[in-house]
Amino acid sequence: MSKTIYMDNNATTMVAPEVFEEMRPYFCELYGNPSSMHSFGGQVGQVVEEARLRVARLINAEPEEIIFTSCGTESDSTAIFSALQSKPEKRHVVISRVEHPAVKNLCENLDNLTGHKHKVTQLPVDEEGMLDMEQYRESLSDDTAVVSMMWANNETGVLFPIAEMAAIARERGILFHTDAVQAVGKIPIDVKKLAMDFLSISGHKLHAPKGTGVLYVRKGTPFAPFLIGGHQEQGRRGGTENVTSIIGLGKACVLAGHYMQKENSTVRLLRDKLEQGLLATIPNAMRNGHKTERLPNTANISFEYVEGEAILLHLDRFGICASSGSACTSGSLEPSHVLRAMGVPFTAAHGSIRFSLSVYNTEDEVDYVLEKLPPIIADLRQMSPFWEDRAKIAGGGSCGSCSCQK
Repeated sequence: MSKTIYMDNNATTMVAPEVFEEMRPYFCELYGNPSSMHSFGGQVGQVVEEARLRVARLINAEPEEIIFTSCGTESDSTAIFSALQSKPEKRHVVISRVEHPAVKNLCENLDNLTGHKHKVTQLPVDEEGMLDMEQYRESLSDDTAVVSMMWANNETGVLFPIAEMAAIARERGILFHTDAVQAVGKIPIDVKKLAMDFLSISGHKLHAPKGTGVLYVRKGTPFAPFLIGGHQEQGRRGGTENVTSIIGLGKACVLAGHYMQKENSTVRLLRDKLEQGLLATIPNAMRNGHKTERLPNTANISFEYVEGEAILLHLDRFGICASSGSACTSGSLEPSHVLRAMGVPFTAAHGSIRFSLSVYNTEDEVDYVLEKLPPIIADLRQMSPFWEDRAKIAGGGSCGSCSCQK
């Protein structure tokens, strides 16, 4: 394997070379604590504030509305717990069934974590991964403390109508949080034009290092810190700042703004070529998620009668990195909760593969995947008892699992 073809950018991204170069001096040369009173640390603090400004510019926020965290998960937890603490008389939370585990698992365990009884409404999605907006309106009540909805789904790339949902919540006096981890840097976001109160970002999803994130908190929104310690982040998040990663995130946000048009033109065209090519050359394949209302870089495709884990292992032999829409890669036999919520058939849910591209992918790489994947699927199906049963049924023979004739 001479080259890695990386198409798993919704899992993590490479650190951009420009990002690494900007970080480099702050590992060994300019290592001061940004909270120190001396100038050696003070100069580092100034660079951290420059990074805060750069992040703010990407989403059109004010610098003081940006809180640096360790990751998107911490940002999600901070937003939800802060909302619940600021409205202790309200015990209702609204999310969707396809939320990232950072939100879904947290909300399902609120009672154990807080010691109080909560009601969590998980709204369903249709076969394209979209919400019913009337059902969303009806889910809100006088007892709702916070709505937390992902902007873009990490598995399918489906985009929720966040602007409309946030506006509806504000009309009811309900705090609104969006996990925008997959959306930031891929689609334009202007928080000044939106009614949301909290927004989460993760650095390693947009070519910054792992271990840094952001929580946007709209000015005037009631806020309770999640990590309590020193005076860092204006007392809103204790702990010495992860300086090098914060600086990297700031630079990554500059690059993201620069590459936004390319994400929505070149990357989208590559995604479409890959998706259309696979659907045209591989029978019994289906796209998961809305055709147009999704991220420009994400294609989730199910290949019936094969296991996603087996597909990934074969792709890996050719240096191709993707991910499975099935949880079987973690040892579970259950398919993805996202695909289950969308009603994807069992025969397809286990064989779903997510390709997520970036500005660093090329057309030659797409052509390589289109060359290698169809024969992989064909070979795996020849070994699949489900594929054999399907052929028998189509030919009028026994299905293999009973004595019927079809």
